[in-house]
Amino acid sequence: MTLSSPLKGMTVLVPRGKKQAQAYSKLVKNYGGIPVEIPLIAFMPIRNPEVFSAARKRIHTYDWVIFTSKTAVEAFFENYKMNFNKIIPKIAVIGEKTRKCLADKGIKADFIPREFVAEGFVEDFLPFVEKGTKVLIPKGNLARDYIAAALSEKGAEVDEIIVYKTFFPEESIDLLKKQLSGKGIDILTFTSPSTVDHFMGAIKELGYLDSIKGSLISCIGPVTKERAEAYGLQVHAVPEEYTVYSMLKSIIAYLKTNTRREN
Repeated sequence: MTLSSPLKGMTVLVPRGKKQAQAYSKLVKNYGGIPVEIPLIAFMPIRNPEVFSAARKRIHTYDWVIFTSKTAVEAFFENYKMNFNKIIPKIAVIGEKTRKCLADKGIKADFIPREFVAEGFVEDFLPFVEKGTKVLIPKGNLARDYIAAALSEKGAEVDEIIVYKTFFPEESIDLLKKQLSGKGIDILTFTSPSTVDHFMGAIKELGYLDSIKGSLISCIGPVTKERAEAYGLQVHAVPEEYTVYSMLKSIIAYLKTNTRREN
């Protein structure tokens, strides 16, 4: 069922791979939009036997393990071959998808913040931290160290291990070139700072910066918005809840408001 909305007939960038793009593209279609699936980010688990062997030996010494994304969970457990439910650490997660990914593995999250960003996580999690609290954070190679730094400042002993790397799928260059040299993209949506970096790097390489001057831009949260603005982009819509559904709703709200002004 297609819902009535100002998104009707507009092309919307879906910056995810085929598997991850399905739900987002369906949402766009439900509101009458035309999803343009061009993955701006991909992930690859890092296999480092020595690092994971050391982590397995130390895992019982940690008070908390913090997973900041579904990707971190999947990459960690692809390497970690032990029954986690028999290990002592409590589990903290950011995001409902991260919690569900753990639940699918039979593991219950002990802590979920109210806001699904690092800043919100730290604010809610700090009461659980005292001097000497031991924390393990499996993360990607481009992930910020904001959580580790904030917890360390409170006196926690934090270890970070890189469990996956983030990269830009090379085939997406041709997809962008084809779309931007043709109908263009009405609405650009970015789901992380890395998607902004990869997109801007690609269109600069292609020489298509002028092709996005009329595009409406939405970012999933304040950190991604800050990255977009660092490139000189004007961000038109940012949701209060950091999910793709809320991002799409914020775009629709922006379009409705600006349509009324024009009329």
